[in-house]
Amino acid sequence: MRDVSDISLLHDYSQNASEEAFAELVGRHVNLVYSTALRHAGIPAHAEEIAQAVFIILARKAGGLRPETVLEAWLYETTRLTSISFLRGERRRQFREQESYMQSTIQEHADASNWSEFAPLLDDAMARLGKKDREAVVLRFFKEKNLHEVAVALNVTEAAAQIRVRRALEKLRSYFSKRGVASTTAIIANEISAHSVHAVPAGLAKTISAVAVVKGATASSSTLTLIKGALKIMAWTNMKTAIAATAIVLLAAAGTTTVVVRQIAADHQNDDWRFGMTDPRYLSAQPYRTVIFPEAMNRRAKWVGGVQEFSGPAYGVSAPIDYMLRYAYFKPEFPEDNYMFSRVRTILNTELPTNRYDFFSNWPKGAKEALQAEIKKQFGFIGEVKPIETNALLLEIKDSSVTGLQPRAPYVQPDFGFRSQDGKMSANYMTMDDLANKLEVTMAIPVIDQTGLTTNRFDFTISWNVDDPSNLINLNEALTEQLGLELVPTNVPVQMLVVAKAN
Repeated sequence: MRDVSDISLLHDYSQNASEEAFAELVGRHVNLVYSTALRHAGIPAHAEEIAQAVFIILARKAGGLRPETVLEAWLYETTRLTSISFLRGERRRQFREQESYMQSTIQEHADASNWSEFAPLLDDAMARLGKKDREAVVLRFFKEKNLHEVAVALNVTEAAAQIRVRRALEKLRSYFSKRGVASTTAIIANEISAHSVHAVPAGLAKTISAVAVVKGATASSSTLTLIKGALKIMAWTNMKTAIAATAIVLLAAAGTTTVVVRQIAADHQNDDWRFGMTDPRYLSAQPYRTVIFPEAMNRRAKWVGGVQEFSGPAYGVSAPIDYMLRYAYFKPEFPEDNYMFSRVRTILNTELPTNRYDFFSNWPKGAKEALQAEIKKQFGFIGEVKPIETNALLLEIKDSSVTGLQPRAPYVQPDFGFRSQDGKMSANYMTMDDLANKLEVTMAIPVIDQTGLTTNRFDFTISWNVDDPSNLINLNEALTEQLGLELVPTNVPVQMLVVAKAN
């Protein structure tokens, strides 16, 4: 069966219930599916369950896949979405297990230093590629097909396939670079080919095939629950084009905008709306719009001041209006820059309401400007970001011999951020700009990173009198003695958001 195409095998299975055909498909692609799942879940047992769910989904959808489907890319994307569904339900329970496993994995592969930096970012970077670019990368580097084979699979010329691969690699390189991982397209290509896919545990392919071939009839309840969640996410993704096209027709008709907004408002009262907002695919699958609602009080849980950006589109859940204003007007270099959430860089020339709001703005371009306009329309507030001379603190290196800052190369998903406990502040995988942001919030005064350590990330722990965190002398002594840093008072122009009532 090695010469039979994937689509032919799917047809044989869907029409004739050929277990042999499905087993061949599992054998061909189980390494790709398992390896992708393992990058997300971190624990082999969880990756096995995700892989099982993916092939059950394939069995259920076998008869509906189009002849032009690139199965490798379809399986890769389905694995990524299924992993998201799994992690959404398992994140709390697996936190410490995953942390332990990933630490051991890093040690086992210490020789693959480039891969240890790429791996945690790879699948998110792949998700941001267009469908055709993602198919090209999966075929060329995950499945290690030559350019001729890629061209045949994509139904393009070999030259076009080469251009598509080169373009996709450049997009990946740009994505990694913005997240502090400098590399070249050649290195990225080599690392993906060498490390992205590896052999599954012995016997796994046979086990997966036996359960999937009967479409999950003998699967565990947890696997069936996972499949249900994954199919829901996949449905949102598949609706993107249809919904966008429908929106264009609706909004082109006179008077239909009100109908659309009313439906959004009705959906907003459904708790699924909040969970949908945690997934950037939900935003991209919706008709383009900007909406702001008072927070829905019937939710089982809510985020306090949750605001996030996904390459343009944005959402907020239970967010104060000053969060919306800072998001709408500050334009950081990267979405991860969080200084825009610091109230000390906001000057209010008017009183703001104390209520909280749910919002999103999902325009592919101009999402921030659209949010500005909606805030002005609903609340009558406008903002302006401009330099204003003010008191500030410069974070500088005072003693480079102090070893409190521990350089950190690999990124481990659960082991990320700041934690405060027992009079200590611990940080993992943090930049000096992250530390400056944290100190700015703590000290309630702008803090500007002047260490020059712009490309490094660190682990560190600092202790000081947290009962009096505004005590600059106390904090400065701790920074100097424990990290070799200091805060230097100054008066400089700082980018500030000035909020006022519109005329």
